[in-house]
Amino acid sequence: MSPLFPALVARAERPALRFGDRTLTHAELADAAGSLAARIAGARRIAVWATPTLGTAVAVVAALLAGVPVVPVNPRSGERELAHVVADSAPELVVTEPGVVLPPALAALDRVDVVDIVDVEAGGAPAAVASGASGPSVLFPEHAPESPALIVYTSGTTGPPKGAVLPRRALTATLDALEDAWRWTADDVLVHALPLFHVHGLILGILGPLRRGGSVRHLGRFDIEGVTRELSSGATMLFGVPTMYHRIAEALPGDPALAEALSGARLLVSGSAALPVHDHRRIAAATGRRVIERYGMTETLMNTSVRADGEPRAGTVGVPLRGVGLRLVDESGDTIEAYDGETVGEIQVRGANLFTEYLNRPDATEAAFTDGWFRTGDMAIRDPDGYVRIVGRKATDLIKSGGYKIGAGEIENVLLEHPGVREAAVTGEPDADLGERIVAWIVPARVEAPPSAEELADHVAAQLAAHKRPRTVRYLDALPRNDMGKIMKRALHG
Repeated sequence: MSPLFPALVARAERPALRFGDRTLTHAELADAAGSLAARIAGARRIAVWATPTLGTAVAVVAALLAGVPVVPVNPRSGERELAHVVADSAPELVVTEPGVVLPPALAALDRVDVVDIVDVEAGGAPAAVASGASGPSVLFPEHAPESPALIVYTSGTTGPPKGAVLPRRALTATLDALEDAWRWTADDVLVHALPLFHVHGLILGILGPLRRGGSVRHLGRFDIEGVTRELSSGATMLFGVPTMYHRIAEALPGDPALAEALSGARLLVSGSAALPVHDHRRIAAATGRRVIERYGMTETLMNTSVRADGEPRAGTVGVPLRGVGLRLVDESGDTIEAYDGETVGEIQVRGANLFTEYLNRPDATEAAFTDGWFRTGDMAIRDPDGYVRIVGRKATDLIKSGGYKIGAGEIENVLLEHPGVREAAVTGEPDADLGERIVAWIVPARVEAPPSAEELADHVAAQLAAHKRPRTVRYLDALPRNDMGKIMKRALHG
């Protein structure tokens, strides 16, 4: 079997990881992670307190080398959610940066601290990375493709979070498909500031560069200055979520250095939620570069993307990645054959990129599949050339009003094009006449002068159709969002 991280095996001297002033080459990471892998080898399962730090990255790589399934734990989890994750996954130990005070749910576990591993300024060699470890260790042999690599917990919007068991072949399938779609090479330098307990920030943003033999510079936290600095000093790719790109779009008119830095990037990638069309346009107008979007889930990793050599069409998530089967299915379970840009169906996928099961939940695992296809719960249409346009979640974003099936996403994009709207979300509410009425939740650009409900309804009707106009408009100071910037629509209610 080929290695998961060829550059570690080759002990490449190129930079691999940089967090602040802490940097490791691939060779140094091989020693550091190998040392920690020796300490945790044989464990049934471990947790990693997934702060946005070098220690987290080293810990996850070490677990992958040792063949020990790792549970990345969100440091911002509440007590109840954290207790559920720990009880459900039953890790034998927890790995963390030194000095961290762990909450009670984790404090009872055996603990391994990832200590400073390289004195970069002194040019020191890697030291032992774990308390109790005796020194650097050789890399471990490769493990079976079906063996579990990560257990990543879902957001738990419909109940307690479920642990999606991701095998090693899902990691390699997704990362190698993105190599093809994004022309990703060892020469690429990625910059991002995403959390390391989710698929986007950890698997794509850390393991992706390591598999390619390139490097990643993590900002710790998102800020415009950091993005400008890194893209102006050798970084070629930027990963972000819509909230980050919105802040970039807002800053661009008064920040020529940011515009120049973005214009030199090879690839700007947005994910985790739809990037509003008006932000696409503002960034493209200021930089000449277009943001591309991809579509994935915890259970499936990446399913589709706009290709680096394809048309970066705003409002779409591109085409299925190499090796991914994708179909749209109607309410009767029949496959929608029409690529007409109109017919809405649920996305179902299959391929090597999928998870194997929900941990300890055979019932939920069985319910998630139909004839080998994973039921994503996302609703979409397909353009004649195969591009996928997601219109929302089946549970919260498919609105049945007056006999029509309406996707909330397309209405949100049109609302965001109105100059008086800063943020927008669309939901459906019961209506005695229509079945459901369309409700728009608006954060106005100017609090003192919000656009009227009639103005917004006319704006949507003119761009889409009369039956897609909002019947009710509610004004907010901000939309509720999770750690990845996704709008939490279940928190929106009249």
